[in-house]
Formats: sequence, C-alpha cells, structure tokens
Amino acid sequence: MSRVSPNFDGNENGPPIPGLIGSGAAMQNVYRLTRQVARSNASVLLLGETGTGKELIAKAVHRLSPRGSGPFIRVNCGALAENLLESELFGHVRGAFTGAIDNRTGRFEAAHTGTVFLDEINSTTAKLQVKLLRVLQEHEFERVGDTQTIRVDTRVIAASNRDLFEEAEAGRFREDLYYRLNVVTVYLPSLRERREDIPALVSHFLRIYNEQNLRHVPYVNPAAMQALQDYHWPGNVRELQNYIERAVVLAPGDELTLDLLPEAVLGRKPRRIGRTRGADLETLASELVEQGIDTAGPNAENLFAAVVNRVERELIAQVMAACDNVQIKAADRLGINRNTLHKKLREYGLEK
Repeated sequence: MSRVSPNFDGNENGPPIPGLIGSGAAMQNVYRLTRQVARSNASVLLLGETGTGKELIAKAVHRLSPRGSGPFIRVNCGALAENLLESELFGHVRGAFTGAIDNRTGRFEAAHTGTVFLDEINSTTAKLQVKLLRVLQEHEFERVGDTQTIRVDTRVIAASNRDLFEEAEAGRFREDLYYRLNVVTVYLPSLRERREDIPALVSHFLRIYNEQNLRHVPYVNPAAMQALQDYHWPGNVRELQNYIERAVVLAPGDELTLDLLPEAVLGRKPRRIGRTRGADLETLASELVEQGIDTAGPNAENLFAAVVNRVERELIAQVMAACDNVQIKAADRLGINRNTLHKKLREYGLEK
C-alpha cells in the first residue's frame, strides 16, 4: 500500500468556517448552528469534552456576528480562585481588598459592545453565579468594593466540559443561571464521534508544524493513518495536534510512519521503569533510586541531578498536563509558589 498525502478537509472550497476543520455530518451541524446563532445577540452555551475546540467556535460566533469588530475577551473560570475571578470579571476599586492599590476594569466592562467567553463556567461558585445571572439579565454590575452600578452591552458565550443540566439537577450549578445561558446550545462532538475528519485534521496540523519547524513531512503512511483513526482519543483534537507536532519533529524523512506515534495510539501500554502494579509509593521510590544509581554507574557524580531532578521534571510535566497547562492550578496542586513553578518550567524546558 503506497503512502498518501491526505486531503485538507475533503472540501474543495475549504472549511465551512475559517479556522474550523472537518466536513463530516457532526461538524456540519456545528457549522449550521454557529452561523445561525452568530446573527443574534442570544447567549450561547458550548458543551463538549476538553480539547474539542469550544474556544474556536466561540471566536467564530463572535467573528461572524454584528459584534465582530468589537473586543473578544476570554476568561478561564477554572484558573482562578473565587475572589480573584470576581475581580477579574467585574473589576475592583482601590482598597477593595489587600493588594488592590488601584482601580481596575473588569473583563465584562472591557468586552463592552463585544463578546466575553466564559470557559469552564461549571467551576464557578454559587456566590459568583448569582452575579453572573444579574449581568445576563440586567446587563449591569458593580465593581468589587464599589457601589456605583455599571451598565454594559456585552454578549456572553459560556463553555463547559460537563453537562450543565446534570450539574444543575445535582445542585452543583444554579438552575436559573443554566436556563439563562442555555438559550442556544452547541454540542461539540468528541474526535471519536467524527473519525471521518481525522485525515483532514492530520493534514492541517502537518502543514502548521512543517512550517513552524522548517520540516518537510507531507506524507502519512497508511498504517499510521489507520492507527490514528482507530485510537479512542481521550484528549480529542488537542491530543491529536500534540502527536502530529511530535511526529513532525522526530521524523527522519518525509513520511509520518507508525513508529513515530506514541505507544498509546498503537494500543500498547506505556513502559514503566521498574513499576509493579499495586506497589506503594515508598517501594516505587526505592526502586527508582536504585535503578538511577545503577544506570549512572559506580563512578558517577552529581546523582542528585541525575535522579531527583528527573523525577521533579516528570512530576511537574504530568501535573501541568492534568491542569490543562494552567500554571496557577498546577502550582496549587504541587503546593509550590507560582513564581517557583514558572522558574522550574523554564529550567526544565517545559514552558511551551
């Protein structure tokens, strides 16, 4: 079977909406809803797993709307603590809290005549949800620490990787806010629900990373393409994007071959050094140190860097991945200062 260069998206006229890839039935429905809702000022709720492209749809709704020339402001609601998020959204006045040394404009005010995109809105607290409901209904709010009411003309697009109806029924999300957000819902299908779009996505990412890395890998081996289409993609399009970048960087020739794909895609369990299922952390640490010393050799020096620094790098990398690369969340989970985390990311080459 000969190698192939996949088509861009199976559509000679290009993607239906610039920046969005895929021509399958599931995505066609997304495109249709995106165009329809863009013409209105209605609130939009985007639902879908992490990595399905909710922010791309939010940007498309904004760009195709009458507000397209206005600001598009994104807020990751899951990245900040409640008090910081409230200040981020609504602003604050000088002296409102410790560290508020000056007045600050919030994101809703900054998005006046435009769109504010509230990502991970399911992570907001009940107290903040009350204030969000007021903005949606009355188009007004007060800055933190202020009594002056500010009116805004801002459209709200919200996104969640959880079913907000189920969250509301379970009492974890305000029901009235859910119904106010749920004027139009756009469901973003997972990659495993739109496998027919994988060749187009692969082609798209190949072009991007070939250009960025000054490489020439335009072809995909049929066996590699089949493996990509068979994989279950828990990380969706974002995971596919990362794997294609990796393959472009490592490819020795002009073809993406099977051996350039991660073991998970090939249906193999990732190799674990000296790991015994069910072993406690102390046992695993002992085995790791023992193997690190053996690998370094009897006359090796600087064993601390050889063993501990590698473990620290891997720990930071995995926690960052689990926190969607949001540094403040990763720092909290690691229990270290955010500046310390930033320094270590730079030190270990993990900033990207």
